[in-house]
Amino acid sequence: MSLTRRDFARRSAITGAGVALAGSVGALATAPNALASTDTDIDTESTGEESADGHGGVGYGPLITDPNGLLALPAGFSYRVITYSGKTKLESGEFTPSNHDGTSTFCGPRGATLLVNNHELRGPRANWPHPVPLTEGLVYDPAASGGCTVVEVRGDKVAEWVGIAGTSTNCAGGNTPWGTWLTCEETEDKAGANGMTKDHGYVFEVDPEDRRRNQNPKPIKALGRYAHEAVVVDPKRGRLYLTEDAATPNGLLYRWTPPQGFEHGHGQLGTLADDAGSLQAFKCFDSGGQFVDDLSRATKIGTVYGVDWVDVPDRDAKTTSVRKQFADGQVTRARKLEGMWWGDGGTYIVSSYARTESPVQHDGAVWFYDPKRRTLTLKVLIGVNPDPSVDGAFDGPDNITVSPYGGLVIAEDGEGIQHLFGATDSGRTYPIARNELNIGTAEAPEYSEFTGVTFSPDGKTLFANIQDPGIMLAITGPWKRQKRA
Repeated sequence: MSLTRRDFARRSAITGAGVALAGSVGALATAPNALASTDTDIDTESTGEESADGHGGVGYGPLITDPNGLLALPAGFSYRVITYSGKTKLESGEFTPSNHDGTSTFCGPRGATLLVNNHELRGPRANWPHPVPLTEGLVYDPAASGGCTVVEVRGDKVAEWVGIAGTSTNCAGGNTPWGTWLTCEETEDKAGANGMTKDHGYVFEVDPEDRRRNQNPKPIKALGRYAHEAVVVDPKRGRLYLTEDAATPNGLLYRWTPPQGFEHGHGQLGTLADDAGSLQAFKCFDSGGQFVDDLSRATKIGTVYGVDWVDVPDRDAKTTSVRKQFADGQVTRARKLEGMWWGDGGTYIVSSYARTESPVQHDGAVWFYDPKRRTLTLKVLIGVNPDPSVDGAFDGPDNITVSPYGGLVIAEDGEGIQHLFGATDSGRTYPIARNELNIGTAEAPEYSEFTGVTFSPDGKTLFANIQDPGIMLAITGPWKRQKRA
């Protein structure tokens, strides 16, 4: 049943101030650019508390420069390099592939932590010094350079092997309630384009523990072919939500509903017919019942939109890209729809930025979709950063995770200096890490984005990647519950 504009307007009028905010990250309120300030100097007299590390209030204190020039962290924290492209090696002897991206952790055997790590490599294999190796039985398209590796961390020991190869531009993805990883291709290349021998732009399933289940990979075509970014699974209703990172026109948020009688589980998505279930794109309207053409229209934290869903005409995009199959007024769009993470009964969704292609410009937004209420609520909004080269401001959120210590942890893919930063339930933000690996020059420094932010199953370790050259890091320290402050 669709949520009509009249129903949403009436519901909003009854509540007076709109539909109640959902999720534990209640407000994350900030005026434009306010979120972009590092919140490290908290008045401890107002909170009356000081943590064991000597820092009161929100966050963990200022970041300390790394003498090794890799990762600045707060006092008391440390990091460990888990994989490093071109330096560490797979079990098979090849170097770790480059361009680390979306990542998730899983409980492994005998206390190990397993991670599935995307490698965002597009185009022919000859373009990259360290593509994902073409391991026999795990290859979709032998011309493609991307894929996933599985990393096993057991104490001080690390092992890494190929989970899937021959895919392209594996950007983000998402974990499943049954313990697998859905890896997403952020491309629309068809066979014959960029040297590819098969169509790309699909989602594939990777099992981190049972290597046999990864044999003979096949795309889950029921989820559509487009520039996939991330995916989450609603564990209660069985639906999947997917973001599209695309422009001209801007991308869409999708919902896939399984066919009647379908039961999720290991490998079950791979048994579906290409047209199984329904794939739909979102359509938003405000509390007055007016259609919202682009999410950048929202300029106030707490903005709530009603959401309806519109059927996708041709999910495999045989002649026309999926997002181009809709005329103006049929669906809502947004620029740079990126990371997603399921938590608090719904999904958090990132829009990294909006520029002149969008109605209103910003440097990042985080939304929360509540499937029960069918509402989309603006949680975080970052104004345009006037000088990304100056440390202290955050911009360009990308990968995201819900923290076991409250709030969100966000990987930055902005301009200039790159951070991992946290956002509390009440809207305070704080730095967690800063990338200090300069891949540019002294005169024109350049710092790669952070990706793949995710906590270990026990919540003690925060894993994150530096995409270029491709480094997986494990961060530990005196984690603490973040107060609403």
